[in-house]
Amino acid sequence: MEAIKEHKGLVFPLNRTNIDTDQIIPKQFLKRIERTGFGQFVFYNWRFDDNGNKREDFDLNKPQFDGASILLAGENFGCGSSREHAPWALLDYGFRVVIAPSFADIFYNNALKNGIILIKMEESQILEWMKQSEDGAFYLTVDLQKQEIQDQNGGTVDFDIPAYHKEKLLNGWDDIALTLLLDDKIKAYEESTQV
Repeated sequence: MEAIKEHKGLVFPLNRTNIDTDQIIPKQFLKRIERTGFGQFVFYNWRFDDNGNKREDFDLNKPQFDGASILLAGENFGCGSSREHAPWALLDYGFRVVIAPSFADIFYNNALKNGIILIKMEESQILEWMKQSEDGAFYLTVDLQKQEIQDQNGGTVDFDIPAYHKEKLLNGWDDIALTLLLDDKIKAYEESTQV
């Protein structure tokens, strides 16, 4: 997992609530066995019509949102099934930060384990940023170390994140990397239990 200390990115506003994992990455695209390649299918049913053509009425398809890496969304983001493919798809598409009033628990843990910064924020603040980002020219800078978000106008908002997840994100540690940090202790234990 790639370490992340600060991220400045173009904001994409998705003013919808209860966005479930099947909307993030539909089930027909879950056949891959690797973690990459899912980004092209993110929000597929909203981005494309039945013939695979881009829908003009979905803002993520508009050129001004090319390269968006910070997603603003409504409450209960990531509800539904526990598929880990949802954070894989968001990350592969380019989203490094998701800001919403609330997240589904399983999605929350899966996304943080995969290196996405998830930030719970007051809905009023999110709606204000959504309004400012409608034209596709609004940037936020997320400083994970300081736990603050700065907008391009100089405004700053603090956020909370569990210390455990913050440390993992700052250091780029996934669960395997955490286990390997204990490699000496594991070897010492194995040696002490050999008969």
